[in-house]
Amino acid sequence: MTDRVHPYTRVVGAIIIPFLVAAFILLYPLADTTDRLFAWTIKPSLTAMLLGSAYAGGIVFFVHVVRPNRWSAVRHGFPAVLLFATLLAAATFLHWDRFHFGFLSFNVWVTLYVTTPFLILVAMILNRGEDPGRPADRDTVLPGWVRIVLALIGVCSLVVGLVLFAAPQLAISGWAWPLTPLTARVCGAILTLPGMVNVWMLGDARWSAFRQIFQAQLLSLVLMLLAIALRSGELLWARPSAWVFTAGLGVALVAYLALYVWAERRLSSRSPTG
Repeated sequence: MTDRVHPYTRVVGAIIIPFLVAAFILLYPLADTTDRLFAWTIKPSLTAMLLGSAYAGGIVFFVHVVRPNRWSAVRHGFPAVLLFATLLAAATFLHWDRFHFGFLSFNVWVTLYVTTPFLILVAMILNRGEDPGRPADRDTVLPGWVRIVLALIGVCSLVVGLVLFAAPQLAISGWAWPLTPLTARVCGAILTLPGMVNVWMLGDARWSAFRQIFQAQLLSLVLMLLAIALRSGELLWARPSAWVFTAGLGVALVAYLALYVWAERRLSSRSPTG
């Protein structure tokens, strides 16, 4: 086992990154212009910014995929990307009438989400068996209770995300901000990302297997909280879900950051073993 990222996978990552950068720009700093510039109109703008935050994390993740790296360092992010892309592809066809036909951004969106699930699946197949399952030369082991807690949080996020996607009407009347069936499904897809990553912690204690993915998640969390601060007027604060969602993001950021700092300190105190 070489623990290498297959050249095909690097090429796929290099292709995806520019689209993620463009989408982030359109959805985060230009969130108010989706009716003119994006593949579909996203209201309120907070939803657009949350999707943009997910794309920002994706940029960091795929940069790690493209650069010289180990497959074991990024492999747990690929099932999350596969599910996310598949759900957004399904949401596109379920809500076809909501999209801006004739827009360049629409053509790019459809092309991206029709092809990405297959490209990611092929990458996972080509890289299968590359992870030797052993710690990196400089590594640390995450405590069992930490992995269990994060996995449980991940399961909750994954379940909520899948329910939002499968039954969006259940969430619309009680969500933290106004949703449509399409935006409910998009928010559900976003929630599956950390969910799919965290569940892998039950079977993998290596910090090296999650370190780079956590960098992507930390950036997404920071941008999501910034979006809430900038668009606080769009949240329905009379609903408990608005407070729960905001507090949940804040707690997640503190917990992820604390774990990252702790693991990095342990890592810096260890000498290479190989």
